[in-house]
Amino acid sequence: MPRCLPAGDGAVLAEFRSLDETLALFRALGQWPAGVEDIVPAARTLLVLFRPSALSARDVADWLWRTAAALGDAPGGVSDAAPAASAARLVEIPVRYEGEDLDEVAALLGMKRTELIERHTGSDYWAAFAGFAPGFIYLAGGDPCFHGIPRRSAPRVRVPAGSVAVAGDFSAVYPSDSPGGWQLLGVTPWRMWDMERAEPALVRPGFRVRFRDLGAAGVTYSLPGGLSGENSRPSLATAASMGSAAATPSACFDVLSAGPQTLVQDLGRPGLTGMGVSLSGALDRGALRAANRIVGNPVDAPVLENALGGLRLICRGRAVVAVTGAQAEIRLTTAGGVHLPAALGQPLALDDGDELRIGVPGAGVRCYVAVRGGWDVAPVLGSCATDTLASIGPAPLRAGDRLRVGVVLGGVRPGAVLIADDSPPPLPRRGDLVFLDVVLGPRTDWFSPSAIDLLAHQEWLVTPQSDRVGMRLAGTEPLMRSRQGELPSEGTVAGAIQVPAGGQPVLFLADHPLTGGYPVIGAVVGRDLDRAAQIPVGARLRFRPIGPFKEILP
Repeated sequence: MPRCLPAGDGAVLAEFRSLDETLALFRALGQWPAGVEDIVPAARTLLVLFRPSALSARDVADWLWRTAAALGDAPGGVSDAAPAASAARLVEIPVRYEGEDLDEVAALLGMKRTELIERHTGSDYWAAFAGFAPGFIYLAGGDPCFHGIPRRSAPRVRVPAGSVAVAGDFSAVYPSDSPGGWQLLGVTPWRMWDMERAEPALVRPGFRVRFRDLGAAGVTYSLPGGLSGENSRPSLATAASMGSAAATPSACFDVLSAGPQTLVQDLGRPGLTGMGVSLSGALDRGALRAANRIVGNPVDAPVLENALGGLRLICRGRAVVAVTGAQAEIRLTTAGGVHLPAALGQPLALDDGDELRIGVPGAGVRCYVAVRGGWDVAPVLGSCATDTLASIGPAPLRAGDRLRVGVVLGGVRPGAVLIADDSPPPLPRRGDLVFLDVVLGPRTDWFSPSAIDLLAHQEWLVTPQSDRVGMRLAGTEPLMRSRQGELPSEGTVAGAIQVPAGGQPVLFLADHPLTGGYPVIGAVVGRDLDRAAQIPVGARLRFRPIGPFKEILP
């Protein structure tokens, strides 16, 4: 039976002895119980995400154990997870072997660069599962010499798209610019993920893959159909024009300034982890829902997520907006220069030519701007959310963009809809000490007792390297492991506290990678994630474990 471990208050990590066992149980699970929201397969684990209001972690573990027992009793039991070579589609990927870690990996393996390249291109791989980011496929097999290659002690902040890399027992190609800790051998000119293609993923689980050395004599390549041209991503103005274009919009807004970052967000893309696509969506989901309620929208309607202020919009027509989230000054000015009363958490009726301006937050980080009727933006894979790690969804706002407003249903003239009665909770400021509750696990047993104590009692500074992917934290003393070696890649959750080999943790946020290979010592509970999204750089964190680490036992 799998070993079951807590992974926050809404997920269970089931651990197996091999990739074959993992994928065999994944295929056998059949219909999921009500309350199970997604399952992320990985090298030796299944991450089961569930709704705590419907199920407990024990309920999920019991379901997995019953399925495993039934699978063990079935004729044949666990079968080989690798596809039949004759039935699998073959994709040959050209590579320029000029990666930053090529010589270091060759030295680690005790061979010359030429031999390493020959071995990496000399065997077929099979695509086992998706993870980390859309189009990032874990490639199993290949020459055994590459099995057990360690990750970097600290991940790079940016790995270029197309980088061919190895780590653990796998090879992979990074589909987009992203953080990463794998060892880089080379780069391919091909795009592994392209939303402009009919099939965005060049490689999918079940395919065969072979790498080809572009430096070898006589090796050439031609791009497969649909792969040529620049990887395009529509601007906000273009994406908006692809929405409900048949209807005349009730209003639109011109962007005078987008500030440091303004994105379109909704509640994300559930259920697409099989493509390597994580949930993403608004970081402060409560603020998104509140803004939509104030203007009378469905709570999951797309809004604008503005980080650190500086957003300026001009209304063309008439509209009702609301701003929630970070505590920032809201200024509303008519076309004639008259300043009108405006406040957070209130419906604001705008006439033609009125300007809405959001100042730099005094507390918190992100403001959310909803408009009655919703922002008319074309969905991508069922959502209007911008996933910054995966580069899925509308591009960030830029000065000069024009945003259309959705048609107000029923022909009702825009006006005030709802005044929020509840005062928002105070938000953290730079220098504040913020406490976050944590469920220990799933890999707490990879750390010494002193490291677990340090997690809870040391203050952690939020560094400027933080973004929507995660908050990079710095403590006086690093978290030291009690176990050495590499952890096979496994699914991660928003709120996970991942600890690279250097010992300085990263707190994952909404755009976190789908899988990761550094141990997670604990995960922030769901009720604290909105607050975590509003913690500014320069604030300090203290983690409060809500109980000891406990494996879920039969």
